[in-house]
Amino acid sequence: MFIGEYKHTVDDKGRLALPSKFKSSLLKGAVVTRGLDNCLYVYTLVEWEKLAIKLAALPISKQNTRAFARLMLAGAMDVSLDKQGRIILPEYLREYAKLQKRVVITGLYSHLEIWDEKSWESYKKATEKDSSNIAEALDGLDV
Repeated sequence: MFIGEYKHTVDDKGRLALPSKFKSSLLKGAVVTRGLDNCLYVYTLVEWEKLAIKLAALPISKQNTRAFARLMLAGAMDVSLDKQGRIILPEYLREYAKLQKRVVITGLYSHLEIWDEKSWESYKKATEKDSSNIAEALDGLDV
């Protein structure tokens, strides 16, 4: 289970150290891909396979499902931890998420998100401000 919020830095070669508490879950490898809201998603191989199966089952006749599958699958890259517990984020993914040096890694139970620190702070501030409306919209979900 991934939870929490952690500040880290991306070096000039695109290497990012992941929070040490998550490293054991990612030792067998991971997949990083384009996420929603201009962040990156990081999945364990097990969670990625579950998602990829669902994406592959989407109807290709619908434009939105094709677009979403392309966003997630075509943007995906296998990554593995180096001896220092870092992954290399490909340049095209760093550009997509507008990652600068300082990033925030957030745990969302089944996956991690990687955000540019300024983008995360803006997103978080707006979401916190609107939290009552968001909670009300989720009323029927038993959350």
